[in-house]
Amino acid sequence: MQDQDPVNKIDRNKVYFLVIVIAALLGINAYLYFKDKQQSNRFVTVNTEKDRLNLEVEKIEVELDKVNSLNVTLSEKLQEEQKLAREKIAELKLALQKGQLTHGDLEKAQNQVKELREFVKNYNDKIKRLETENTYLKSERDSLKTTANTYSEKAENLEKENQNLNAKVKVGAALKAANININAYKVKESGKNVLVTRASTANKFTIDFSIVPNSLAEKNYHKVYLRVFDPAGNLVANENNMFEIDGQQMQYSNAIEFSYNNDEAVYKIDWTNPKEFMKGTYSIILYTDGFIMGKGQITLR
Repeated sequence: MQDQDPVNKIDRNKVYFLVIVIAALLGINAYLYFKDKQQSNRFVTVNTEKDRLNLEVEKIEVELDKVNSLNVTLSEKLQEEQKLAREKIAELKLALQKGQLTHGDLEKAQNQVKELREFVKNYNDKIKRLETENTYLKSERDSLKTTANTYSEKAENLEKENQNLNAKVKVGAALKAANININAYKVKESGKNVLVTRASTANKFTIDFSIVPNSLAEKNYHKVYLRVFDPAGNLVANENNMFEIDGQQMQYSNAIEFSYNNDEAVYKIDWTNPKEFMKGTYSIILYTDGFIMGKGQITLR
């Protein structure tokens, strides 16, 4: 039997060796391929989670911003809670802006977002309760304001009615003269008064009058103002003699004060003309307590 060729044996060993090397290389390449693919998938997963967390943080920030649009006055405690929440949001945004995140960083961020979401939910619940309380209080305030305005309006109406009533009572209590009688006299040197009808001889008027009975009138002293107008319609009065009626200052010719007792007493007021009398009709007006008491006339020849 012939021995095997040594050369062919060596060639076969080389082929076996090359096959083993190629198989090893293929195995290494396959390992590296799957490893890279796994790392790539992990990188994609991390980036996706980063984006989701960023979106969650932005939603939470929007929820906080809604509070500023509400017409609610925040207490110092609520203001401090909002401040802390915004600081935590800023920290999370900064952490998520990193180029790469480890698995631990990602888990930490997830837990922080979860805590922050729960915190903001509780915070917004407090704001809603506060807004509801404010709405109720505003309603109560408006109701009280309406009630107060109603009572104020009623009080004003009552005040006006009282004023009108007082004015009517005052008018009803005003004294009115009756049986006004005017006579012209000449006063002699002896002091004796002589009744005359001619302007050339007269130098004074005497006005007699009584008072219409009035139970509403005040039984007290009353002052009567006399105004005398000559035939030309001019007031004959001293410019220093002034009294007020309806808020207006007026001159008077003479005045007396008498005690009124709601009886049938007759009163008299004299007026001496500082000038010469004129022919014609003289008019007189009596005033008391801010009202016209009565009018009268006398004609001199």
